[in-house]
Amino acid sequence: MASGYLITGGLHHDGLMDTFDGIFAGKKKLLKAMKDSKVGSFGVQALVFITLIQIACILKIQNQIIFVLPICLFWGRFSNLFFIEKFKYMSYKKKSISHKKFWNGFKKESLISIIFLLIFIAYQLVSITSKAILIKFLILILIGIFLSYSIPNILGNKIGGFNGDACGASVVLVETVMMFMYAILL
Repeated sequence: MASGYLITGGLHHDGLMDTFDGIFAGKKKLLKAMKDSKVGSFGVQALVFITLIQIACILKIQNQIIFVLPICLFWGRFSNLFFIEKFKYMSYKKKSISHKKFWNGFKKESLISIIFLLIFIAYQLVSITSKAILIKFLILILIGIFLSYSIPNILGNKIGGFNGDACGASVVLVETVMMFMYAILL
């Protein structure tokens, strides 16, 4: 977990906190709350709950983390492709660069990710020795597809579009729910 914070500078978790602050501020104050550099109580609560859930999942998963974590990280980031494809960009700045400006469509944008996923799945199919672990791995893939579509869909509908903060929230929420689902499957 700490390495993820260090690599991204806590960017996704900052987005999670800002998004929760915005959602609970209400529709009229949503963008203003997300823009505010101060973290609100809902943002802090979201970060604490997510962190505790992630720690509990890591403790439960333990040595299977090598199979689980890459797939959770993949789907967390892949969820943003659905987000950008489906929703309009929202900004609190008048002139802001949107992900949509350079968007080439879902098929082109997801091609490299899908190739990576297929290579990873093929490697796992060859290296996993237990049928039970293999079945859990395949279930995790299906859960990933569902979550990486549904979580950005829920967030996008709730806030009325997407922005960098919402994308960060989507990454963290998909990763966490996937780890939680796998921990339950153990």
